[in-house]
Amino acid sequence: MNKRQALLAAALVTVCVTGISTAQAADTAKEKCFGIAKAGQNDCAAVNGVHSCAGQSKIDNDKSEWKYVAKGSCQKAGGNMTSSK
Repeated sequence: MNKRQALLAAALVTVCVTGISTAQAADTAKEKCFGIAKAGQNDCAAVNGVHSCAGQSKIDNDKSEWKYVAKGSCQKAGGNMTSSK
């Protein structure tokens, strides 16, 4: 990885973390739901450390990927409140 790629990766991680933190603070009526995200539609980093940002999941309904959903709707959607790393 050259310097340019490293800087770009660092900038993307910063944007991802800042954006998610702002979203969390703005919407407290949501909760993390594991195992329901479609490929490329996860909301942030995988719990198992495979990637570190939103939209990078490769498999539908991966148990280490999560999405924010309205409180109380996770299990109805077929997900879990905790990850099975």
